[in-house]
Amino acid sequence: MLKRFTFGLLALMLGVLTSATVLEKIQGTPFVTRHIYGSPAFVLLWLLLALSGFAYLMRRSPTIRPATWLLHLALLVILSGAFVTWLTGQQGTLHLRLDEEPAHSYRDSGGEEQPFPFTVALESFDIEYYPGTRAPLDFVSRITITDGSQTRCETIAMNHIARYRGYRFYQSSYDSDGAGSRLSVSHDPWGIGITYTGYLLLLMAMAAQLTDRQGTFRRLLRNHTLRGISLGGAILLATLLPAQAAETRVPPTLPHEQADQLGRLCIYYNQRICPLSTLARDFTVKLSGKSSYRGLSPEQVLAGWLFYYDEWKQEPMIRIKSREARRLLGIEGQYARLTDFNRAVREYRPEGMNDRGVTEANEKFNLVAMLCTGSLLQIFPYRQGDTLHWASQVDPLPHDLPREQSTFIQQSMNYVNELVAQRDYACLSQVFDKIARYQRQTAGEAFPTNGRLQAELLYNHLGHSLVAAILFLVVGALAFAHACRRIIGYSSGPRWIHQLLLAGVIIGFAYLSATLLLRGYIARHWPLASGFETMQFMAWCALGITLIGHRRFILILPFGYLVSGLAMLVSMMGESNPPITPLMPVLTSPLLSVHVVLVMTAYTLLAFVMFNGIAGLTLSRRHPRQAEQLQTVGRILLYPAVFALAAGIFVGAVWANISWGRYWGWDPKEVWALITWLIYAMALHPESLPLFRKPAFFHGFCVVAFLCVLITYFGVNFLLGGMHSYA
Repeated sequence: MLKRFTFGLLALMLGVLTSATVLEKIQGTPFVTRHIYGSPAFVLLWLLLALSGFAYLMRRSPTIRPATWLLHLALLVILSGAFVTWLTGQQGTLHLRLDEEPAHSYRDSGGEEQPFPFTVALESFDIEYYPGTRAPLDFVSRITITDGSQTRCETIAMNHIARYRGYRFYQSSYDSDGAGSRLSVSHDPWGIGITYTGYLLLLMAMAAQLTDRQGTFRRLLRNHTLRGISLGGAILLATLLPAQAAETRVPPTLPHEQADQLGRLCIYYNQRICPLSTLARDFTVKLSGKSSYRGLSPEQVLAGWLFYYDEWKQEPMIRIKSREARRLLGIEGQYARLTDFNRAVREYRPEGMNDRGVTEANEKFNLVAMLCTGSLLQIFPYRQGDTLHWASQVDPLPHDLPREQSTFIQQSMNYVNELVAQRDYACLSQVFDKIARYQRQTAGEAFPTNGRLQAELLYNHLGHSLVAAILFLVVGALAFAHACRRIIGYSSGPRWIHQLLLAGVIIGFAYLSATLLLRGYIARHWPLASGFETMQFMAWCALGITLIGHRRFILILPFGYLVSGLAMLVSMMGESNPPITPLMPVLTSPLLSVHVVLVMTAYTLLAFVMFNGIAGLTLSRRHPRQAEQLQTVGRILLYPAVFALAAGIFVGAVWANISWGRYWGWDPKEVWALITWLIYAMALHPESLPLFRKPAFFHGFCVVAFLCVLITYFGVNFLLGGMHSYA
């Protein structure tokens, strides 16, 4: 009865958490905060779950290993810390203005004024920018705390908090005039310490679980049935690079040498200084959905539109994905000419012009217009005082700018146009070199190093992963079928097939390693801050895990292909290679990288478990022994997956506490990560839940449970929203 009561409460908690995320989408965050997350009934449910779980643990204590005891004790300590925070902790906001009287109180989450035992005054507020750009790097408030006769100065920035007498101050926002700062205030003298102690105990417990020689995980690893099965398939290095079809006719553009020179010029784009090659690739992908056109490089495509507009406006290269948009515009086929769109606008306006697909098409045509008028090309730096600005040839310039410099900015591209018309490419190369020297001299220290520029040029010209993703999926499916035949004894297969498949994994791993390292080096931060980057990292994790375990685990090679192929394909659902941009200030914490690495490693392992479950279900009826063997593999993978997810959740909680003043905010993605963790953790309790001892049920559970991962990563982003919806 105690066991049924405990797991019944857990099921009820999962239902409440799931319902809360749906209600938040319908009724809004304040509604669920007041009626669910902040309600006494919700706290009581957690309390009952903790107490009943502890009682059940005591009932089974003679059969429980010390590491398991420590793990559950850590969870109880974490819940105790959360309970203490709920009882005694306070959250609020503090608005300070320059040259105003010091604040004696702050406003709590209920809108009531709460007094300080001291006063707080704002001395200064500054926005720091990335060098040579207008992208914010940090927001910095300097405050003075006066406590009787004592005065203390503190600096508050993103990921840098101020502490005094149990109060913690966090940078939240600022006034538009720059003369005021808004701080988050947290007063939780006991709860955070208890919770952090629980986090530390949890990490120790998970490490003990994985290293305990008499524990379940190590016993599963020693299972003799895991040895001796290898798998087959093949992939070639050339498949990673998109093949270019030969074309008999191409529109006019610059020769490769001069187009590459144009691409090596720098431009202010996406709030950073980068090679114009980056804009050229984004421009080409935006218009056509591909990184090249008729065998021309992105730099040649951009140069063609810039210098040969009359010819290029007749090219059917502008992709209109929406069928409804094509119908409304009267355009036949998926690709349209610029002249087609201009005619469609004249004939079909205003009917249907608010359609989303039409709006997207209009953005593409406006992008062409911005390029051809020159306003898109902010390639000319100039300084006003200590501030570096970038301008295009049509932008207004300061009146006090030296005449020679303003003439150079306004006339250089006109001269370039004349040289292109005359086909004087030797002189054109000299002008490009002169513009490059001007950029470097004027930008000074803000100009990117040669190493970063070359790295970005290499990154732009590397083949990207759409072709590789499709081939990985095809090879993975074929290898999966071949592996199943080997498992049930129909065929052993030649050794060279396995070697070719392993070589493909090595090539794919090296390719993704190179692109991730290049992207991180260019961006100056770990490439883990967007959906594209995290899914590319997941593909890299899948191939890395495959290389580690290919000799030991059944089906690991086809699973590696399938997981990495799906991850690469999903990463390109939006844009095939979204732009590299400066990090938002709150994302500059090193804990971001640790948090994302742990969570994406967990999701990768859970994807392996899901595919393992599909194989187990396929074999369970006619080949029960092999299905049981795959159950052992699934249980082994679940341990590091569940532990990595737990560690990722709690590292994220520490990061949130440092950045926002609270370690848990009941954001939809936080809630669904918790739901995912609790659901998969149930599979680690076969002694208490006998159903998980049955291979068919275990495999079916692993397949269905992966829906939680999909909802956590994609459902929250596209359906539920929240502050995590960017990743």
